[in-house]
Amino acid sequence: MCEIIQSINMKKYIGFLVALILFSCEGKKEIELPKADTTIVADVQEHSPIYMFFKVTGNDTIADVNRKNSIVSTNWIFNIDKRLPLKLIVPEIIKLQAKKDKSMHKNEAAENYFSYANDVKKTMAFLPFTKVKYVIGKPKSGTIVYFSKNNKILVDNIEVKRDSLEVYLNKMSEVKLHNINFCFDKNDTYDSYIKNIISIRSLEIEVIKPEEFIY
Repeated sequence: MCEIIQSINMKKYIGFLVALILFSCEGKKEIELPKADTTIVADVQEHSPIYMFFKVTGNDTIADVNRKNSIVSTNWIFNIDKRLPLKLIVPEIIKLQAKKDKSMHKNEAAENYFSYANDVKKTMAFLPFTKVKYVIGKPKSGTIVYFSKNNKILVDNIEVKRDSLEVYLNKMSEVKLHNINFCFDKNDTYDSYIKNIISIRSLEIEVIKPEEFIY
Protein backbone atom coordinates (compact mmCIF):
# COMPACT_ATOMS: atom_id res chain seq x y z
CA MET A 1 0.00 0.00 0.00
CA CYS A 2 1.37 3.40 -0.95
CA GLU A 3 1.73 5.96 1.81
CA ILE A 4 0.96 9.63 1.24
CA ILE A 5 3.67 11.95 2.52
CA GLN A 6 3.16 15.66 3.11
CA SER A 7 6.26 17.50 1.97
CA ILE A 8 6.02 20.51 4.30
CA ASN A 9 5.86 20.80 8.07
CA MET A 10 2.35 21.84 9.14
CA LYS A 11 3.85 24.39 11.54
CA LYS A 12 5.85 26.18 8.87
CA TYR A 13 5.32 28.08 5.66
CA ILE A 14 8.31 27.81 3.33
CA GLY A 15 9.06 30.93 1.32
CA PHE A 16 6.16 31.82 -0.94
CA LEU A 17 4.81 28.27 -1.00
CA VAL A 18 1.02 28.25 -0.82
CA ALA A 19 0.46 24.60 -1.65
CA LEU A 20 0.61 21.24 0.04
CA ILE A 21 2.62 18.94 -2.21
CA LEU A 22 1.98 15.24 -1.75
CA PHE A 23 3.40 12.10 -3.22
CA SER A 24 1.69 8.74 -3.58
CA CYS A 25 1.64 5.72 -5.84
CA GLU A 26 -0.46 7.85 -8.20
CA GLY A 27 2.31 10.41 -8.47
CA LYS A 28 2.62 14.01 -7.33
CA LYS A 29 -0.52 15.81 -6.18
CA GLU A 30 -0.90 19.41 -5.12
CA ILE A 31 -3.41 21.37 -3.07
CA GLU A 32 -3.43 25.16 -3.40
CA LEU A 33 -4.29 26.55 0.02
CA PRO A 34 -6.43 29.62 0.71
CA LYS A 35 -4.56 32.64 2.05
CA ALA A 36 -5.54 35.10 4.77
CA ASP A 37 -3.81 37.71 6.93
CA THR A 38 -5.20 36.41 10.25
CA THR A 39 -4.49 33.26 12.24
CA ILE A 40 -7.39 31.76 14.20
CA VAL A 41 -5.49 28.71 15.52
CA ALA A 42 -1.72 28.47 15.13
CA ASP A 43 -1.10 24.78 15.79
CA VAL A 44 -3.04 21.52 16.07
CA GLN A 45 -1.65 18.49 17.90
CA GLU A 46 -2.57 14.83 17.37
CA HIS A 47 -4.20 15.35 14.01
CA SER A 48 -5.11 13.32 10.95
CA PRO A 49 -5.20 14.83 7.46
CA ILE A 50 -8.06 14.79 5.00
CA TYR A 51 -7.34 16.02 1.48
CA MET A 52 -9.64 17.39 -1.21
CA PHE A 53 -7.82 17.83 -4.49
CA PHE A 54 -8.92 19.95 -7.45
CA LYS A 55 -9.38 17.60 -10.40
CA VAL A 56 -10.69 18.19 -13.91
CA THR A 57 -12.15 15.28 -15.87
CA GLY A 58 -13.32 16.28 -19.33
CA ASN A 59 -15.44 19.39 -18.78
CA ASP A 60 -16.18 18.56 -15.15
CA THR A 61 -14.47 19.78 -11.99
CA ILE A 62 -14.25 17.12 -9.27
CA ALA A 63 -13.35 17.18 -5.57
CA ASP A 64 -10.97 14.23 -5.30
CA VAL A 65 -11.21 13.22 -1.63
CA ASN A 66 -8.50 11.26 0.20
CA ARG A 67 -9.15 10.34 3.83
CA LYS A 68 -7.00 7.19 4.04
CA ASN A 69 -4.92 8.56 6.91
CA SER A 70 -7.83 9.87 9.00
CA ILE A 71 -8.16 8.42 12.50
CA VAL A 72 -11.52 9.03 14.17
CA SER A 73 -10.08 9.57 17.66
CA THR A 74 -7.81 12.45 16.53
CA ASN A 75 -8.35 16.05 15.44
CA TRP A 76 -9.08 16.21 11.72
CA ILE A 77 -7.44 18.79 9.48
CA PHE A 78 -9.24 19.36 6.18
CA ASN A 79 -6.75 20.41 3.49
CA ILE A 80 -8.94 21.65 0.64
CA ASP A 81 -7.91 23.17 -2.67
CA LYS A 82 -8.93 26.83 -2.75
CA ARG A 83 -10.27 26.56 -6.32
CA LEU A 84 -13.00 24.05 -5.49
CA PRO A 85 -16.58 25.39 -5.33
CA LEU A 86 -18.64 24.94 -2.17
CA LYS A 87 -21.22 22.81 -4.00
CA LEU A 88 -18.57 20.10 -4.41
CA ILE A 89 -16.85 20.19 -1.03
CA VAL A 90 -19.75 20.75 1.39
CA PRO A 91 -21.53 17.43 0.65
CA GLU A 92 -18.21 15.66 1.30
CA ILE A 93 -17.71 17.55 4.56
CA ILE A 94 -21.23 16.64 5.69
CA LYS A 95 -20.57 12.93 5.03
CA LEU A 96 -17.25 13.00 6.87
CA GLN A 97 -18.73 14.88 9.84
CA ALA A 98 -21.52 12.31 10.09
CA LYS A 99 -19.11 9.39 9.91
CA LYS A 100 -16.97 10.79 12.71
CA ASP A 101 -19.98 11.65 14.89
CA LYS A 102 -21.43 8.14 14.56
CA SER A 103 -18.18 6.28 15.22
CA MET A 104 -17.97 4.31 18.48
CA HIS A 105 -14.29 5.28 18.60
CA LYS A 106 -15.00 9.00 18.50
CA ASN A 107 -13.05 11.23 20.89
CA GLU A 108 -15.42 13.89 22.25
CA ALA A 109 -12.51 16.30 22.67
CA ALA A 110 -11.34 15.95 19.07
CA GLU A 111 -12.02 18.90 16.75
CA ASN A 112 -12.30 19.50 13.01
CA TYR A 113 -10.21 22.22 11.36
CA PHE A 114 -9.76 23.79 7.94
CA SER A 115 -6.17 24.59 6.97
CA TYR A 116 -5.04 27.76 5.23
CA ALA A 117 -1.93 29.90 4.93
CA ASN A 118 -1.26 33.11 6.84
CA ASP A 119 0.43 35.06 4.07
CA VAL A 120 1.65 37.78 6.44
CA LYS A 121 3.33 35.60 9.05
CA LYS A 122 4.31 32.97 6.47
CA THR A 123 2.84 30.19 8.61
CA MET A 124 0.16 27.56 8.39
CA ALA A 125 -3.09 28.40 10.18
CA PHE A 126 -6.25 26.54 11.13
CA LEU A 127 -9.93 27.33 11.43
CA PRO A 128 -12.10 25.18 13.77
CA PHE A 129 -15.56 24.20 12.52
CA THR A 130 -16.50 21.21 14.69
CA LYS A 131 -19.84 22.64 15.80
CA VAL A 132 -20.89 23.96 12.40
CA LYS A 133 -23.87 22.20 10.84
CA TYR A 134 -23.96 22.61 7.07
CA VAL A 135 -27.34 22.79 5.37
CA ILE A 136 -27.71 22.60 1.60
CA GLY A 137 -30.57 24.93 0.76
CA LYS A 138 -32.09 28.24 1.79
CA PRO A 139 -33.24 28.87 5.38
CA LYS A 140 -37.01 28.92 5.83
CA SER A 141 -37.03 31.79 8.33
CA GLY A 142 -34.82 34.32 10.08
CA THR A 143 -32.45 37.04 8.89
CA ILE A 144 -30.41 36.04 5.84
CA VAL A 145 -26.84 37.28 5.54
CA TYR A 146 -25.78 36.08 2.10
CA PHE A 147 -22.22 36.06 0.78
CA SER A 148 -22.48 35.98 -3.01
CA LYS A 149 -19.98 34.78 -5.57
CA ASN A 150 -19.37 38.34 -6.78
CA ASN A 151 -18.07 39.32 -3.32
CA LYS A 152 -21.26 41.15 -2.34
CA ILE A 153 -22.93 40.82 1.05
CA LEU A 154 -26.72 40.94 1.14
CA VAL A 155 -28.72 41.22 4.37
CA ASP A 156 -32.31 40.28 3.55
CA ASN A 157 -31.56 41.30 -0.07
CA ILE A 158 -30.08 44.68 0.93
CA GLU A 159 -26.44 45.14 -0.05
CA VAL A 160 -24.17 46.01 2.88
CA LYS A 161 -20.49 46.93 2.64
CA ARG A 162 -18.16 44.50 4.38
CA ASP A 163 -16.67 47.14 6.66
CA SER A 164 -20.18 48.26 7.70
CA LEU A 165 -21.63 44.80 8.37
CA GLU A 166 -20.99 44.70 12.12
CA VAL A 167 -22.62 48.09 12.73
CA TYR A 168 -25.54 47.19 10.46
CA LEU A 169 -26.25 43.91 12.26
CA ASN A 170 -25.91 45.39 15.74
CA LYS A 171 -28.64 47.90 14.88
CA MET A 172 -31.09 45.04 14.48
CA SER A 173 -33.53 44.00 17.17
CA GLU A 174 -32.38 41.26 19.56
CA VAL A 175 -34.86 38.83 18.01
CA LYS A 176 -33.52 39.38 14.50
CA LEU A 177 -29.91 39.26 15.68
CA HIS A 178 -30.47 35.89 17.36
CA ASN A 179 -32.04 34.51 14.19
CA ILE A 180 -29.24 35.34 11.77
CA ASN A 181 -28.54 32.74 9.10
CA PHE A 182 -25.15 32.97 7.43
CA CYS A 183 -25.55 31.79 3.84
CA PHE A 184 -23.06 31.23 1.04
CA ASP A 185 -23.22 30.98 -2.74
CA LYS A 186 -22.80 27.32 -3.69
CA ASN A 187 -20.77 28.37 -6.75
CA ASP A 188 -18.29 30.44 -4.75
CA THR A 189 -14.82 29.06 -4.11
CA TYR A 190 -13.44 27.58 -0.92
CA ASP A 191 -10.87 30.38 -0.98
CA SER A 192 -13.60 33.04 -0.70
CA TYR A 193 -15.44 30.97 1.90
CA ILE A 194 -12.44 30.85 4.26
CA LYS A 195 -11.96 34.62 3.96
CA ASN A 196 -15.67 35.19 4.63
CA ILE A 197 -15.71 32.93 7.68
CA ILE A 198 -12.66 34.68 9.15
CA SER A 199 -14.44 37.98 8.53
CA ILE A 200 -17.60 36.72 10.25
CA ARG A 201 -15.71 35.52 13.30
CA SER A 202 -14.15 38.93 13.71
CA LEU A 203 -17.58 40.52 14.14
CA GLU A 204 -18.58 41.50 17.65
CA ILE A 205 -22.11 40.16 17.48
CA GLU A 206 -23.93 37.44 19.35
CA VAL A 207 -24.84 34.59 17.02
CA ILE A 208 -26.64 31.56 18.41
CA LYS A 209 -27.37 29.40 15.38
CA PRO A 210 -24.65 26.87 14.46
CA GLU A 211 -25.95 26.32 10.90
CA GLU A 212 -24.41 27.58 7.70
CA PHE A 213 -26.52 27.44 4.53
CA ILE A 214 -25.17 26.71 1.06
CA TYR A 215 -27.33 27.46 -2.01
